[in-house]
Amino acid sequence: MQKNLPMVLAGPILRRITTERLTFWLVTSCPVQLQLALYPEHQSSIQVATEALSSACTTLQAGKRLYFQLIDLPLEQALPKSCWIGYDLQLAPVSDLNSEIPVYQGWQTWAPDLVYDNRELPSFVIQSRLNRLLHGSCRKPHHPSADGLLQADQLLAQSSETEWPALLMLSGDQIYADDVAAPMLIAIHQLIAQLGFSNEPLPESEVVDSEQLHQVQPHYYARENLLPKTKGGQAVVDLIFGGARKPVFTSDSAHNHLISLAEVLAMYLLVWSPAPWQGLSIPNSDAPELALTEAQKAVYQAEQQAVLAFAAHLGQVRRVMAHLPVAMIFDDHDVTDDWNLTAAWEQAAYGHPLSKRIIGNALLGYLICQGWGNAPEQIPAQMLTQTQQALQQLGAEAHNQLVDELLSFSHWHYQWQTDPVLIVLDTRTHRWRSELSLNQPSGLMDWEALTDLQQQLLGHKAVVMISPAPMFGVKLIETVQRAFTWFGQPLMVDAENWMAHRGSAYALINLFKHPRTPRHFVILSGDVHYSFVYDIELRGEHHSPNIWQITSSGIKNEFPRTLLNIFDRLNRWLYSPRSPLNWLTKRRKMRVIPRKPTTADHGERLVNASGIGLLELNEDGSPRKILQLCSDGRKVSFKKKEDEARWE
Repeated sequence: MQKNLPMVLAGPILRRITTERLTFWLVTSCPVQLQLALYPEHQSSIQVATEALSSACTTLQAGKRLYFQLIDLPLEQALPKSCWIGYDLQLAPVSDLNSEIPVYQGWQTWAPDLVYDNRELPSFVIQSRLNRLLHGSCRKPHHPSADGLLQADQLLAQSSETEWPALLMLSGDQIYADDVAAPMLIAIHQLIAQLGFSNEPLPESEVVDSEQLHQVQPHYYARENLLPKTKGGQAVVDLIFGGARKPVFTSDSAHNHLISLAEVLAMYLLVWSPAPWQGLSIPNSDAPELALTEAQKAVYQAEQQAVLAFAAHLGQVRRVMAHLPVAMIFDDHDVTDDWNLTAAWEQAAYGHPLSKRIIGNALLGYLICQGWGNAPEQIPAQMLTQTQQALQQLGAEAHNQLVDELLSFSHWHYQWQTDPVLIVLDTRTHRWRSELSLNQPSGLMDWEALTDLQQQLLGHKAVVMISPAPMFGVKLIETVQRAFTWFGQPLMVDAENWMAHRGSAYALINLFKHPRTPRHFVILSGDVHYSFVYDIELRGEHHSPNIWQITSSGIKNEFPRTLLNIFDRLNRWLYSPRSPLNWLTKRRKMRVIPRKPTTADHGERLVNASGIGLLELNEDGSPRKILQLCSDGRKVSFKKKEDEARWE
């Protein structure tokens, strides 16, 4: 075991950045004292007072050697826009402060690859408008493709301050809590041992506590065997699916589903920073302690190769997140596949102490590592106090009470006051449950949430809206999902789209028809593991808003290639301009015009390539350029061609 952990384990990650307030997220292995200096280009430097910085920093201790820091700093002097602002964040261990001369360490010591070659300090630019942004979702470490965030790093290395993106939007599945490679889970367990977590008792589980789970019975490739059972002995999987073989933690790859809070928090560190990987050793597949079958060894070897390649480039990922304000929102895999998809799923999953704890731990990890920095003022101080108590008493009553609080928390959504405004939707916890059947898909947002959204939109001429799942998806795929739903199996095809629930579908369409709605809607989505762009107009409306559905997915994930090609081709055939099938859908009052990607050889509309989306906006908030920066180096453009317009 490595005894000397790096002082900085992850970060700094820039979160919400404005001229009057800065938010940073940082993880350290010991208590630290901070110093911060800001260097706006062509202006005098700003030395932030130690007292002000200390009062702006909130620390959560999660292990003996694990401290999460959120700096939410109001500024006495406003920062300028549209220019470089360098920042020098220095740290000294609190234990050193007792000496006469505490030793502060800058990025040169704890992250020597943090700065781009042409800069002297890590820097950011506060753009006067939301004129350029990066966006994407679905970053699975063991997928064989390259990491799309490396394309973001390459873009920043070549960009001037006028070309600098205003932000990076991560629209879901920042981690895959339900789909973890065995080599990654081994790394997680090694890191947990170094960080010094307390033991977490696991309620009504075959594995009694986290210490046993991490060290004695890790259940590599077999965690589906830990699924909870109902009081009558029937597996929760059978209760929901009537005998289908998809577990309550419904990813087909749930063999290594994260369970303990320590596992969740360690995974966040390992996907965002190279520092925690120092000193970890991933054994080969034939290591006797793994006791893998021959079939498992083949899977393990492929996963090991992908995970080690992923870890080798995390310095570039850390650099991107230290230079761009990063907005985040969860989707299902941040917690578990099909999270809250149906009311029946909710009843079964929250009705058993173990499955409820697993979901609660993932949501607590989201709070600490993602949600906290999106809008710190929306996280009650009492909830942070409860969080610290839970971290000190894992598995005790304080932990269980916090899980209850998180499951009922209703302010995960947020907005940033950019121009145009950025509105980020929570489509996971505001579900509109079906009144027809517990097994019918829930709406992605309920009536109250959609009504609140309508009020948020009033007075804006343009809006960039983040919906983790596309509001307007591929018609054929939605039809397949609808068919499986009709047969009572919505979870077998992840039937979670805006059109799957009649009430939320019509409420959404009426939202766009409201007379005071913004003129321009740009909807950014992920989730589906392919990328596409639609131009959308309301049919028969004299003053229809302009709507663009722009989907970039995934950052490091792809759809099965042959299957997507079939769906793409059939969708174009079955829903051609003259097809009567168009009039059988909830979108029949809309004109949906797919854009053809520049790489299309045979009329394809869907791009199946890991990467990151790049969007440039005009002054009025309409898209000027839409690109997918593919992880293999290709740049795919989606250009509007009026002669390709068709009715869907």
